[in-house]
Amino acid sequence: MIYPKVPKLKYAETGNFFLIAGPCVIEDKVVPIEIVERLIDITDRLMIPFLFKASYRKANRSRVDSFTGIGDWEGLELLKEIGEKYNVPIVTDIHTETEAEMAAHYVDVLQIPAFLCRQTSLLEAAARTGKVVNIKKGQFLSPEAMKHAVDKVRYYGGTDIMLTERGTTFGYQDLVVDYRSIPTMKTNEVPVVMDITHSLQKPNQVAGVTGGNPEMIETIARAAVAVGVDGIFMETHPYPLYAKSDGANMLHLELAEPLLKRLLVIHKAANTTIE
Repeated sequence: MIYPKVPKLKYAETGNFFLIAGPCVIEDKVVPIEIVERLIDITDRLMIPFLFKASYRKANRSRVDSFTGIGDWEGLELLKEIGEKYNVPIVTDIHTETEAEMAAHYVDVLQIPAFLCRQTSLLEAAARTGKVVNIKKGQFLSPEAMKHAVDKVRYYGGTDIMLTERGTTFGYQDLVVDYRSIPTMKTNEVPVVMDITHSLQKPNQVAGVTGGNPEMIETIARAAVAVGVDGIFMETHPYPLYAKSDGANMLHLELAEPLLKRLLVIHKAANTTIE
């Protein structure tokens, strides 16, 4: 396993895959706390390295009336408080060069959204902060093409990079996962993550609300662990039906522990040497 170089990351010595998880967006000051406390309890008992993820603001929304956040500063302050109180690394999305500099004061990992993964100025700004940069593979790109995103971050001084697979556009309203992308992107010698929830989105719905296929989350996750992914990314919520963003493809929080337990079994089998 290759791990992100962030402070407060526990259990790397176990060799288990790491987990990036949390709600899609900071939607209030209560739900994120419920989620992080539950995930820390689970990952501590299972000895899985854990990073908490939540967007302080969602910029890529289908409709003008879609929820975007509780306010930039309020969201960032809450993420910082969570990181300090629970001693956990924090991941959040950025969308502009200004956001990169701003968010770097509050979090440990700056995440580049898939639609922006070729944006040179954004990659440069993220690299110059000195933070770990997680680049989500564009739905429109081959895994081989992500080498150029990695090269850009390295060119501008970034040394700690992750790549995240999140599916490839298939027609107008679906995504598919090509598991060849995991070993392909690992040739860049960076941690490779599988986003097991966004990969199941049903984008571009006529109603302007992205759909999903959450019953396939475990299928996506099992295959990713079997082929050697370094980390799992998932969005989870105690009440997905009422989540203010991406509820259609989230994992219910109560299902997180049994899923992770089964994935650890697969991980152990996939990494067992047969004489």
